[in-house]
Amino acid sequence: MTRAPANLLALRSLLLTHLDNAPGPDDLDPAEVGIVGDPAHRGGYHCGSDRVVKNDYSVVESSRDRAGLTLDAAALDVGGFEVRSGGRTHTLASFSAWCVAQCAANAADTRDIREIIYSLDGSTVKRWDRLGKRSSGDSSHRWHTHFSFFRDAIKVGRDQRPLFRRYLTTIGLIATPPLTEETEMELTDKIQRDTGRPQRTVDDVLADLSNLRNWLVSAPGSPGVVGAPAPGSPIAVIAAAADRPAGDRDEQAIIAGVLAGLTPEKIAAAIPPAMAKQVADELARRLVA
Repeated sequence: MTRAPANLLALRSLLLTHLDNAPGPDDLDPAEVGIVGDPAHRGGYHCGSDRVVKNDYSVVESSRDRAGLTLDAAALDVGGFEVRSGGRTHTLASFSAWCVAQCAANAADTRDIREIIYSLDGSTVKRWDRLGKRSSGDSSHRWHTHFSFFRDAIKVGRDQRPLFRRYLTTIGLIATPPLTEETEMELTDKIQRDTGRPQRTVDDVLADLSNLRNWLVSAPGSPGVVGAPAPGSPIAVIAAAADRPAGDRDEQAIIAGVLAGLTPEKIAAAIPPAMAKQVADELARRLVA
């Protein structure tokens, strides 16, 4: 028989933990949060494999659903509530609008949600469908919001709480944990070391930039100048040319010296997009010639 999967039970528990007995005129009651359809329910995401019907949209319209079909239901209904938090009143309608906006923005923690059926005014029923196949729902969704999850995500037991925990944090029912000394140290460590190159830390890069600035604006031997540019490097060629009288500078030699220290990839990356086509056309003309 159709069963309620552990990941949706965990999601149900999260919502009830923070919205049941929440401050406000109307909290969320356990009877208002459902996963498995009643015994007469046939077809749709509230049903597992024993209750789906022929050409059931919750199976045939997505390969994710076909691959994930089990006895597990893959839907959650959330009933009405009106709670106060963070100096504001939050309702089923504002909750639904927030969730739909996150799905429409393709937030990372929404990608297992196939559809949301909801109403913002208690009259008109709307439907956000990731597959773009439907735009409405039956009248029961005027007073509850329906979430369908792709069945493959339910089958593998993927945690479906992050989006809803983020909502509860956003409205202030879950406090944002303060940064601990350990967390700050971890963040500092990542900032100092993550440059994409194991042998290069961010500190190394910043030191190089500081040296480059000092080489460009300071005379040799000035305080703050650490070492000198490597012989033959582009900055060394430019510096050597700058020491010559204006009439004695070989611009072509300077250009050749700078280019010698650059790879084709670096040269291409340095060309502004607006100029790239002109450069490509000129190179093509020269190759033909």
